[in-house]
Amino acid sequence: MNGRRPDAWEKAALQPLRAHGSALPAAQLKAVPEDFHVEEQLSFEPSGSGPHWLLRVEKRSANTRWVSAEIARIAGVPAGDVGYGGLKDRHAVAVQWFSVPSLKTTAEFWNGVRTSEFKVLETRANLRKLRRGALSGNRFRIRLRNAMWPNDQLDSKLETLRKYGAPNYFGPQRFGRGGYNLDRVAAWVQSGAAPRGRAERSFALSAARSLVFNAVLARRVEAGDWSQLAAGDLAVLDGSGSHFSVSNVDEELRRRSSELDIHPSGPLWGRGLPSTQGQALLHELAVSHELAPVTELLAAQGLSQERRALRCAVRDLSVERDAGNVTLSFFLGRGQFATAVLREICAFEDVPELDADED
Repeated sequence: MNGRRPDAWEKAALQPLRAHGSALPAAQLKAVPEDFHVEEQLSFEPSGSGPHWLLRVEKRSANTRWVSAEIARIAGVPAGDVGYGGLKDRHAVAVQWFSVPSLKTTAEFWNGVRTSEFKVLETRANLRKLRRGALSGNRFRIRLRNAMWPNDQLDSKLETLRKYGAPNYFGPQRFGRGGYNLDRVAAWVQSGAAPRGRAERSFALSAARSLVFNAVLARRVEAGDWSQLAAGDLAVLDGSGSHFSVSNVDEELRRRSSELDIHPSGPLWGRGLPSTQGQALLHELAVSHELAPVTELLAAQGLSQERRALRCAVRDLSVERDAGNVTLSFFLGRGQFATAVLREICAFEDVPELDADED
């Protein structure tokens, strides 16, 4: 492979099958940062007291890690003392939460922090450092320019997404700029040598797991059973990592599935075999064989088998139209990608590089 990802990996990771028909003609995404607005929703209520400040920060054209480092510099603390709930794309306006030890700083001090890249909107006291993933989800407001589509075609797409959700693919951000993290995986598989550096190794393993998951989901999209529970599935509760085995699909499970309260799941690959049975297991084993070098690498690295919902519910989906532009607003759960929703609607042109996970 010479350190270059195979074409099959590229297709599975970055160009997976759409579930809801052909995409509408291309629109322009992220012409300016304000076209892509995302706001984090915490999964808890700040305690109101404690040794940390929670900072609600608006950033523009800046990545999360850089803002985190700047907050540490301003506070005079080590970079590792600053926490954040998720990574957000540089090419956007993002409102997200950070934590910093309070030390001798006051809420008034932080509320006055303004730079050309970010500003603090709110300061709350909290007992603990903010950890990755401490979010219930993200609220998006996305403007698509030059969206020259008949209203009825767009409305049909949106109604389908409201009713059935979207395939919960990992977005291109997970695979690095230009899919570079897939090349890291290919080089690792070929040479047997892990990438240098803890972060680089972590990026490669995350991309490898995401590749396998996307391939399983695409296979189920092709089979038409990606959103339907069947005996042998492991069902995931919406908004939760909890899952349970499905031995029989009764009326109650059908109702909960149709209400997007529970979803079929796919594997985040690791040691051993998934706990699915029936057709779900056959799908997963087929992909594990097709991507054997990748699944063997993940098992060898000691990762455990975990699960992720195959479907994401698109909540509070609304649309505004204005002179050839379309603005979509919606809410997604933690770890779900707006790009996975948008690609079910239309194709894109001239998109800036995506450089962060939408956690």
